[in-house]
Amino acid sequence: MNRKELIDAILKNKELSHWTKKDCDTFINTMTSTIKSTVKKGDDVSLFGFGTFTKVRRAARNGVNPSTGEKIRIKARTAPKFKPAKGWKDMF
Repeated sequence: MNRKELIDAILKNKELSHWTKKDCDTFINTMTSTIKSTVKKGDDVSLFGFGTFTKVRRAARNGVNPSTGEKIRIKARTAPKFKPAKGWKDMF
C-alpha cells in the first residue's frame, strides 16, 4: 500500500467522511513528522495497540563488503526502532 492508497482507505471510514484528501494528507504529514522529531530528541512514542517508536544506539562492528569480500569497519550510529504491540504481532 502506498501513500495514496492509504489516504483512500482512511477516507472510506464513515466517521471521517467530512475530511478531504488534503486534510488526510496533512494529518499523515503531521503525525509522521511529530513521531520523527520526538524520537530524534530521544523520547519514545507509544501508540496503544500499534507499537512503540524508539531511538537506539548501534555499536561499531566489523562487516564484509558483499561484492569484494573485503572486511570493513562499520561505525557506531543512532537509528530508529519500531516494536509492534503484542496484539499486532499475534495477528501473524
